[in-house]
Amino acid sequence: MALPWRTIETVQTDEGLLELRQRGERDFLICVDGRVLMNSMAHRSEKALGVLACVHLKANAQSRVLVGGLGMGFTLRAILDTLPSSARIEVAELNPVIEAWCRGALAVLTDSAVTDSRVEVAISNVAHLIHRHAADDTLDKFDAIILDLYSGPYMHTHKRDDPLFGRTAIQNAKAALKHGGVFAVWGENYDAGFTKRLKQAGLFATHHQSRRGGFRHVVYLATKPA
Repeated sequence: MALPWRTIETVQTDEGLLELRQRGERDFLICVDGRVLMNSMAHRSEKALGVLACVHLKANAQSRVLVGGLGMGFTLRAILDTLPSSARIEVAELNPVIEAWCRGALAVLTDSAVTDSRVEVAISNVAHLIHRHAADDTLDKFDAIILDLYSGPYMHTHKRDDPLFGRTAIQNAKAALKHGGVFAVWGENYDAGFTKRLKQAGLFATHHQSRRGGFRHVVYLATKPA
């Protein structure tokens, strides 16, 4: 018989009650307003996102990566396992309690990825950070920008003004990348319109989605021409 879920902590947010639930040693859920956002037993697509976005940087000792969304830390763990020891990873997370959970109860899932010396967590909106680096040429550009957010692009995403997946947001991401840099995005389902916008922005865009023995969600990869 399956063990019952127990609630470890709850925090009220603008989107509803945010909850961390656990059963057994390594089985966790993060829920908001009763809806499951993340499940520690299903994270293959998050791992794929981190690896696919950073595999071209394995030999780049000065790699600089921006990650939007911390979640349970699985994408961050995959990034750390791919990048060299001298890389720098900035993680933008909106809710400080998510960082606290990754340093606490969830640390066992990722060998405490968030405490790695290469990682800096900013409690910030990733769209604002991308825009700032796009607009200010005195700031260093990124080798990869990775969005691992529970609300990925979908067919009703506003094509122009969506702050993360619209045309302007894509142009900002392109401007914040170094030449040859990668803009990688996790999605729950494939959205052909998002791929089209990536290509219209002058990025080389592909997507990865496995339905046999692999991850079922979507990883979009868009490369800025070198």
